[in-house]
Amino acid sequence: MKVIQWLATNFFGIPAILLGLIVLIGLLVQKKTASQVISGTFKAIIGFLIISAGSGVIVDSLTVFEPMWKEVFNLKDTSLGEFMGQDRFIGKFGSAVTLAMTIGFLINVLLARFTRLKYIYLTGHMMFWTTTIFAGIVVQSSGNVPFGKLVLFLSIIMGLYWTIQPALTQPFMRKITGNDSIALGHTSASVALLGALAGRVFGNKENDSEKIRLPKGLEFLRDSNVITALTMGVLFFIGAMVIVFKNTPGANQLIRKAGDQDFVVYSIVQSFQFAGGIAIVLMGVRMFIGEIVPAFKGIATKIVPGAKPALDCPVVFPFAPNAVILGFLGAFVGAMLWLVIIGNTVGYIFVPTMIVLFFHSATAGVFGNATGGVRGALIGGFITSTVVAWGQFLMVRFLIGGTIPDTAMWAADSDMFILGPVIHFLAKLFF
Repeated sequence: MKVIQWLATNFFGIPAILLGLIVLIGLLVQKKTASQVISGTFKAIIGFLIISAGSGVIVDSLTVFEPMWKEVFNLKDTSLGEFMGQDRFIGKFGSAVTLAMTIGFLINVLLARFTRLKYIYLTGHMMFWTTTIFAGIVVQSSGNVPFGKLVLFLSIIMGLYWTIQPALTQPFMRKITGNDSIALGHTSASVALLGALAGRVFGNKENDSEKIRLPKGLEFLRDSNVITALTMGVLFFIGAMVIVFKNTPGANQLIRKAGDQDFVVYSIVQSFQFAGGIAIVLMGVRMFIGEIVPAFKGIATKIVPGAKPALDCPVVFPFAPNAVILGFLGAFVGAMLWLVIIGNTVGYIFVPTMIVLFFHSATAGVFGNATGGVRGALIGGFITSTVVAWGQFLMVRFLIGGTIPDTAMWAADSDMFILGPVIHFLAKLFF
């Protein structure tokens, strides 16, 4: 028992090590060289540890952003309250998340092998974040769920989701790409579908976005790091200027956080810190996902002949680059609108995370354009901001408040917001 406890604490209890072991096994099964096995295993472990470091940077900047806009709107009781946070949650439940992600992927492969849904989900970083958010909802809904039950529940949910989601979007993917060779495997599927359906009803298919040309001066919008820093910088700057001219105890307390530094400059630096934190996290995600996906991809393709890869949303961007920009513009306008409305109605400070808004609205824009042209692309973007804004409010306040609301504010995606209440209901039902 002491040996088992030691292994559980030092290997299975440390998510980075457990993930490294999974990658190690996957590479050994594929008979990779010793160099490839060592490199892949080490990079997966390092990547996972980078994620924790980046999440800490993001949380630090949000501790300025949230109270700032609370003071701007004169809002009361908008604090996130006591919560576990990303680092502690991963430390406690990361092993369950990693194991569920692995088993869920195997379920996806088996379903693709024995059913007509021949789609294998290969967008690894979305596999990780979706499993993490759903795990947070289960824990929030049902308390300290036993390890085995949590893994089993999440594995089945994720396996089904990763199989069915690409199948739902494939009719529109065929329309966009002109063939049936690839599928969409991304948590923007819900807004992509809504954008395509709304474009069909309210748009004009003949007014295709690719018939217009945008100036080169807008090409910076394709860089999500720049968009994140720019958008958060504008929000931090506006909030800081209001705070500087307010003479209230709350405003003065915020200004004192900057010390000898000018509060406006201090706030703008926080926006770059926020963008930097997301960049750090994504770098870590790319590193460890870059190892775990190849560890399973070869096995999956051998087991499932004729399977289609379900890939990350940027695969649709080259088919309608103008729709990408239009979708984001529609989402940006919507995000600013909901920031004001939500802040003044339900008293919640919506954090319009551009990493989510850009990729999701761009995808919804491409899907909306496929059925409704320019208008469809803009509507798809606006739908994205609506789902993200109100979904974030519901998720943070009601579904995940005591576990990882900090992560839900920037890492939760459209599908997670829509499926979140379903996961909450199922958790209550089974646990």
